[in-house]
Amino acid sequence: MVSRPSVKNAPRLPVNVMSREFIENKFRYYRWMHEEAPVCQGGLSVMRVFFLAGYDDCANALNDPRLVRNRTTATGGGRFLFPLPKRLMPMLSSMITSDDPAHRRQRTLVSKAFTPKALGKLSERIETLTHELIDEAERHNTVDLLSAYSLPIPVTVIREMLGIDEADMPRFRAGLRALSEGFSGWTLLRTLLVDMPRTVDLVEELIERKRSVPGDDILTGLIQAEAAGDKLSHEELVSMSILLIIAGYETTVHLITNAVVTLLQHPEQFEALKADGTLLDAAVEEILRYAGPVHGTKPNYAMEDIEIRGVRIPKGAPVVPILGAANRDPAVFTNPEVFDIRRPPKKQLGFGHGPHHCLGAALARMETRIAIKTLIERCPNLRLAVPAGELKLQRLPLWHRYERLPVILHPEGRR
Repeated sequence: MVSRPSVKNAPRLPVNVMSREFIENKFRYYRWMHEEAPVCQGGLSVMRVFFLAGYDDCANALNDPRLVRNRTTATGGGRFLFPLPKRLMPMLSSMITSDDPAHRRQRTLVSKAFTPKALGKLSERIETLTHELIDEAERHNTVDLLSAYSLPIPVTVIREMLGIDEADMPRFRAGLRALSEGFSGWTLLRTLLVDMPRTVDLVEELIERKRSVPGDDILTGLIQAEAAGDKLSHEELVSMSILLIIAGYETTVHLITNAVVTLLQHPEQFEALKADGTLLDAAVEEILRYAGPVHGTKPNYAMEDIEIRGVRIPKGAPVVPILGAANRDPAVFTNPEVFDIRRPPKKQLGFGHGPHHCLGAALARMETRIAIKTLIERCPNLRLAVPAGELKLQRLPLWHRYERLPVILHPEGRR
């Protein structure tokens, strides 16, 4: 009788996903996973996790009720691997780390802000904003497009959606930096003990102001939903507000940046897009597949022993679908390492899948689409200001995001 594979049968990922080696060569390791180890074990921070690389395995896992986001539900232990200050709970206990029915209830409340009607109201504002940013950038011609263009678009949009006053922007930006960049390396302790509590303070102040002086914004809507009997606790209001800030900002900044890098590195595709604007939607989908910024999900914990591709995953073990690998699965995408904006449509997993599919996906797509369209109109000869090999990736595990994007808006000279 053939024995079932045990946890020890899962191959080991040769390098840690937090290492510079993996971050700079992730696509080479994805190929190895597809060929040799579609289910493997590796390190993620202080955890040993099971990584999934195949498209079908990732999609199925994200829809599997046996895999949950709340660690306590699966293990009976604490929600986090080590004790954390109570003050941080609103930031860390959001709906992306919860499961139904709590997750469904919170998602239903906040989804009202992302309906087609609500997004339609934002479209004109985003288009105006992109032109204003290009106006300012053209004063210099050579700029870091990430900080001058990619970043201000989603920051401004989420600020206005939440109704944050200009006077609060320095604290808001500091909170964004902490939430975006402060969870790796030596900055982690400061983030946990200083930056995150300050961000909680800001959000709580905003909530109290909106209670006193309601506005036409998401935060007021959430507060009123609470008052109408939806039973959002104060902690839920804070955690949902912070989640909206993160979701509305982080992915879009780097999706716009990655889009520009990818198009500039594939000039024939960029020229095709400039010649035919009807390809824009398809181009955004292909960018999400080929160079999406989010390469992994939050850990999902096994509620019972499960088996994926002959590998036994024990109860309580964390499982991480690698979306970046799934989007380059040769069993699903022909020539997956080729960037082709005319690629026949197949659903990429750049925004996740299943119950936790990114709530702000439509907004991020719209912001990216408008950002690219404006760049093509205003800066059709846009070029990198440094060799492509000098572009540095941020050292964040399971992300694909650049530190800076130096470009020349008009190589022929300032307008």
